[in-house]
Amino acid sequence: MSDPALGLTMLGLIVAAIMMGFPTAFTLMGLGMIFGYIAFWVPGGHWYDNRIFDLIVQRTYGVMTNDTLLSVPLFVFMGYIMERAALVDRMFHSVQLAFRRVPASLAVTTLLVCAFWGIASGIVGAVVVLMGVIAMRPMLNAGYDVKLASGAITAGGTLGILIPPSVMLIVYAAVAGQSIVKLYAAAMLPGFFLTFLYLVYILGWAIINPKIAPKLPPDQYRVKVPEYLSRLERGRARRVVGGVLAAALRPSLLGGATGPDGRPVGYRVIAHNLLVLSVPLLLTVGTFAATWWYVVVYNAPEVATAAAPASRVAASAAPAATAPVAAPAPATEDKPQELGAAAESESETGEGAKKPEGPEEMTSLRDTSVASDAGKIPAHFYGWFWGTAAACGLLLFFYFWRMDGEQLEILKELCASVVPLGVLTVVVLAVILFGICTATESAAIGALGALYLAVMSKFVRPVLWWSLIGFVVGITLGIYEGEDFASLLVAGSIGGTLLGTVVPGLWYLRSSVELRQNVKESTFLTAKTTAMVCWLFVGSALFSAVFALHGGQGLIERWVLSMNLSPLGFQFLAQVIIFLLGWPLEWTEIIVIFCPIFIPLLTHFNVDPILFGTMVAVNLQAAFLSPPVAMSAFYLKGVSPKHVTLNQIFAGMMPYMLIVCLCLVFMYIWPGMTLWLPEFLYGK
Repeated sequence: MSDPALGLTMLGLIVAAIMMGFPTAFTLMGLGMIFGYIAFWVPGGHWYDNRIFDLIVQRTYGVMTNDTLLSVPLFVFMGYIMERAALVDRMFHSVQLAFRRVPASLAVTTLLVCAFWGIASGIVGAVVVLMGVIAMRPMLNAGYDVKLASGAITAGGTLGILIPPSVMLIVYAAVAGQSIVKLYAAAMLPGFFLTFLYLVYILGWAIINPKIAPKLPPDQYRVKVPEYLSRLERGRARRVVGGVLAAALRPSLLGGATGPDGRPVGYRVIAHNLLVLSVPLLLTVGTFAATWWYVVVYNAPEVATAAAPASRVAASAAPAATAPVAAPAPATEDKPQELGAAAESESETGEGAKKPEGPEEMTSLRDTSVASDAGKIPAHFYGWFWGTAAACGLLLFFYFWRMDGEQLEILKELCASVVPLGVLTVVVLAVILFGICTATESAAIGALGALYLAVMSKFVRPVLWWSLIGFVVGITLGIYEGEDFASLLVAGSIGGTLLGTVVPGLWYLRSSVELRQNVKESTFLTAKTTAMVCWLFVGSALFSAVFALHGGQGLIERWVLSMNLSPLGFQFLAQVIIFLLGWPLEWTEIIVIFCPIFIPLLTHFNVDPILFGTMVAVNLQAAFLSPPVAMSAFYLKGVSPKHVTLNQIFAGMMPYMLIVCLCLVFMYIWPGMTLWLPEFLYGK
């Protein structure tokens, strides 16, 4: 017995139950079971013969066999292990020193560290609480406005659910049946653009009204320069790079000098300074070299070899162009759809081909059997590349030319705190975007790298020695297998990271209480978060199936289609509904309950599901920034001084909601900001 009114009743009850505080996952399962029992009820039949029990088992088994969800616990564990290892304290201090002369330097530093830590962690509550403990009191003690301080922390903490690797995008990919890596590529530029808008707002407010962010006194950002570096500074500007290079050629210039530990300065200290100076140069050259290799070298052979098959396909398809057009497929009845099946309906009806269940898992950059625009060198690439390279070269020259001993000490702090986490994050994203690994394999790399950094923060020397041994072992095995140079580097890196993590970690696990506690807490928190996500998927799969069975999905589709909306009108209506739902609900409920209602309508309105999903991810920033259920505000209130009220935190968050809306407008006006990168990497 199915009735569309029962479907709408389900939808209203789930919203009411969530707002009353009932657990979302079990409420979904309970309503799905009750209304499913009504839908499958047969008069005179035994209650235990009802088919709803079979549907519960099928939906639960479908979630259990979804390989894509394996990346959720791995990314969550990566975030928790880095948070528990207390790696962010030193990062905040070093970044604050680097931006010490910028207006509202503490707020700018807080936003940047929140964004960076959110990318590495992806856990909003953990980032907001941690940055509230580290940054809230220093900003208030420096005389910062409460609204400015609270807004920077709460807005920056939410960026982790948008910028990859994001658990939210994984959940949307599983619900919508889209590729995770395409969503990751699409969310990169909008995420960084939203961060840029936040920075412009903070800097603009601080410049217009300097009283809200007073300048720090010099004693709070001065860095003590060692005596041996002071001897190497030259001229009134106290430039130090030339002195370090001269000391490398003539170590006698430092004769009799002592380091911070009281020992005489030897060539090892000079080599350490030279290595630190080379880090910005190596990172810049490596970035441009990797870009040139991927765009020009890596794709060139594939484009050349794909040209001939593409022409043959076009030639063979020419005679078939005059074939009669197939009759349209008959309308199908409303049937319950599994999560992730929304994107399959068109291909199944149009081509009759079956598509594997679950979201697409990219194991290579693209399907070489299909002609694609991917791999083509963008127009004006060479001009932009060499122009940007020249600009970066001039900036590096100016930076090194003006560097004094104090700036060199700050660079050392940045290299020790920011560079390792930055390299790990870039590697995790690069192996996904370039198709080297799937999202699950990349998450495993990230979890191993986070453990490596956590162990190295406590036991540097053993980790480095075992990493060297592992690197040699990996290279040796690669040579034995006859691998090429690139594969040898990968084998050595994996071997070094694995041995550098496992051997010292197990050796010191019993003796180090802190390390043991960090691993234990991270494991339990990961299990708790993963269980919540998986139970949500089970409940949502059952709820959506019963909702479609009652005809609720079809009723909503017919209602929306009867409004004769344009694509712009549909986008505006969908985003407004999601924005309003962000006030009482969290992003998990919105993704797993309400997004499946809009996804089947995307084909009719000719809306790209990748663009729609990215806009939803940006829009859901408001779920953490909008009262009365703005979880970021409650996270921050729990670690703030008593005189900071919730109303002050809410007032500080509200402007960032308007910035989110502005970002959505830019994304719709300029869809290339979202779709250019996935189309370039993987084709249309």
